[in-house]
Amino acid sequence: MIGASQGDSDDLIRRAVAAFNSGDHARAMGLCELGLKQRPGDAAVCHLMAAVSFARSDLPAARARIEASLAARPDNVPALILASRIARAEGRFEAALRFLDGAARRSSQAEILVERARTFDQAGDASAAGASWMQVLQRDPKSEEAMARLGRLARGRGAPVEAEGFLERAVARGGHPAWWFDLGLVRQDMRKFDAAAEAYRRVLEMSPDAPEAAVNLGVVLQEAGDLEGAMAAYSTAYRLSPSTFGVIAMALTSAPSGRLWLDEEALRRSLAG
Repeated sequence: MIGASQGDSDDLIRRAVAAFNSGDHARAMGLCELGLKQRPGDAAVCHLMAAVSFARSDLPAARARIEASLAARPDNVPALILASRIARAEGRFEAALRFLDGAARRSSQAEILVERARTFDQAGDASAAGASWMQVLQRDPKSEEAMARLGRLARGRGAPVEAEGFLERAVARGGHPAWWFDLGLVRQDMRKFDAAAEAYRRVLEMSPDAPEAAVNLGVVLQEAGDLEGAMAAYSTAYRLSPSTFGVIAMALTSAPSGRLWLDEEALRRSLAG
């Protein structure tokens, strides 16, 4: 039978988890601190404190707490996965991979494959990232993240047709604005300007405050000969971020279908109006 103090501590942890899941990180942290007073060095409490600190972008505290949790329970797979995420966020990629190796020896969770692929991606190891994302896709053929990442990697190695295929699959059920943006870039590389414009418009529908998408929309419309549409897109970009002016001015004056603007202020007024 669980003693009263044990039961109280377990209830406290449950309340801390509920607070964390609801986004009330301050309350979750307060409950965790109280839990550590009752059960110093408790692995579960330290793990939860690490998760809260990580969510608050306090990486040193998150690292200290997850190390304390693993010191008490070194075989805990969720703690090893969280430790890898913290290490990756700190740029300690080799440490992140070691934690994932430890998790993989104890579990076959698909999440471990995903975390490994993300780590190689963030470390800039395109070859290892591609192989890892392919493993994720083989394990889960519907993984939109894997398709999107493989699409971006294919574009990076100069394989636009392959990249377009992966990215079109990634966005087939809606997708993320970043994936649509990557699809726009690939189609722009392939000089499929109408299709690229469609992708950039989807970005702006999903994320209206994306000046880069508006600039690129202007560029592909200009390349397609729709200067009026291009100017509207450039105006949107400029209103969202005046810092885009230089790129817009260069695009307008360098493309065959552009205009020569001798008066910078006149161009600024046109974009703003």
